[in-house]
This record gives sequence, C-alpha cells and structure tokens, in this order.
Amino acid sequence: MATVAKINQANRKAKYPTRQYNRCKVCGRPRGYLRKFKMCRVCFRKLASEGQIPGVTKSSW
Repeated sequence: MATVAKINQANRKAKYPTRQYNRCKVCGRPRGYLRKFKMCRVCFRKLASEGQIPGVTKSSW
C-alpha cells in the first residue's frame, strides 16, 4: 500500500504536464498501471479472478 501522502501528492495537479503520473485507484501502486482500467496489474488480476470487472475473462487456448 502506498502512503496517504504519496496518494494525495499524485492526485494534486502537477505544475508541468510531464510530471503527472498514474497511480492505482485501489491500492495506490505507481508501477504496472493499466490505463484502461485505472488500476495496477496486481489489483486487476485479483478483481478479474473474482469476477468483479465486467467483460474480463480468463483466457485459455
């Protein structure tokens, strides 16, 4: 889990657009971010396996 200070810092508008970075909306993790779902890969995998993300299914071939 990210600290509250880091999450608040990421939510503030940056002075320059290049300084903005994405954080997971669930846990606040800055790495492994999936833009389409606005969450990190860890939270995405957990929620997808529980069936809480509509339209996402486990692939098999």
